[in-house]
Amino acid sequence: MSAPPLQIILVTRDQTPTIHQAYQEVHDALSGQPAADLVASGLTDAIDLEQLDADLVIVVGGDGAILRACRQLGSRQIPILGINLGRLGFLADLTLAEFHQQVDAIAGRDYRVIEHLMFECIHHRADGTQDQFLGLNEVALLSAGALKMIDIQLTIGDEDVTSFSGDGLIIATPVGSTAHSLSAGGPILRQDLRAFVVTPVCPHTLTNRPIVDRADCSYGLAMTEVPQGTHLVIDGQIKRPFQQGDRVEVRPASATFQLARLTGFSYYSTLQKKLDWGRDPRYRRN
Repeated sequence: MSAPPLQIILVTRDQTPTIHQAYQEVHDALSGQPAADLVASGLTDAIDLEQLDADLVIVVGGDGAILRACRQLGSRQIPILGINLGRLGFLADLTLAEFHQQVDAIAGRDYRVIEHLMFECIHHRADGTQDQFLGLNEVALLSAGALKMIDIQLTIGDEDVTSFSGDGLIIATPVGSTAHSLSAGGPILRQDLRAFVVTPVCPHTLTNRPIVDRADCSYGLAMTEVPQGTHLVIDGQIKRPFQQGDRVEVRPASATFQLARLTGFSYYSTLQKKLDWGRDPRYRRN
């Protein structure tokens, strides 16, 4: 007895000409695939992903589009496969050409699903109200428009860790370790680890170095003095003013991000390709 068609949701981040052309190619290829069935398709913001049932979500765009789709899936995470049209694409590591080569394998369920840590970020305001966000990459508390150094107190569990002085502080998941945290000098973590990395941004004290700690506890951020312009940023896409008396709590989410990887694709092969590992670093004349 043959397996039922693979139920697929196809989403894209916008309708710019390049993105729309690629989206249409993917749409046509999946529509002509007898082993696949398109449940829904369109712009990410126009589809209520949390209310749909499917076996796989295919995202046309870059890592930012995957972050958006992942958050919109909420507690009902579905495996995501990304087709990269962005710049780096650590999550969306499949090119459009590779998708056309692999479309039969995708429809035939020839992929594995790897679960990754997600977080909940709770913004406790001084007036007693709070906002809660689901995220995948990182939480960053940044001086931003303040244009001055800020001091951030970090607690892990019930323990006071230290105070960081500089332009900000990042708490990243292993998936987020190759994003803002990496550019700030943080380490690369294997994506399926259960850990957080705490990375200071331009620390004033050279002894303040990145910290890697376990993910089964809460991380707290607070400030005694908050200059105007300080912001809380989640996944580089959600930005909220951070004001005097506010505090932030970051903890592991019950939901996990599910990344679909095809046979022959792996985390280290992606790093080798995206970071040019193994290439001769010496400059050469043409």
